[in-house]
Amino acid sequence: QVQLVESGGGLVQPGGSLRLSCAASETIFNINNLGWYRQAPGKQRELVAVLSTSGGSTNYADSMKGRVTISRDVAKNTLYLQMNNLKPEDTAVYFCRVVAESYTMTYWGKGTSVTVSS
Repeated sequence: QVQLVESGGGLVQPGGSLRLSCAASETIFNINNLGWYRQAPGKQRELVAVLSTSGGSTNYADSMKGRVTISRDVAKNTLYLQMNNLKPEDTAVYFCRVVAESYTMTYWGKGTSVTVSS
C-alpha cells in the first residue's frame, strides 16, 4: 500500500515561509494529479493547490495565489509546496493527495501542521 508522508510544517511568524514536502513510499504510476489541501480547526478541508500531470497545469486557491507554488520531483517521488508571506489564517493541517489510474485511486497523507503566529 502506497504511503504519503508530509513534512516541513511547524511554527512560523507572519510573513515567513515554509516548504512542505510529501514523499511517497514507492513510485505511483499513472498519476492524474497531485495536490495539497488544508484543514483549519473547525473547518472543512479545502484545496490549496493542484498540479495536473496532463500538461503540467497548476491551480491555486484564490486565498493563496501569488504566495504558494506547487512542484514535484519525479525522481524523488516527492511533491512540494512552497509557501511565502504566510498569514495567521493559513494555520491548518496540510495534507497531500495523489490521484491516479484514471481517477480510480486516491492516496492521502496524514498531514503536517502549520501554525502562523507571532
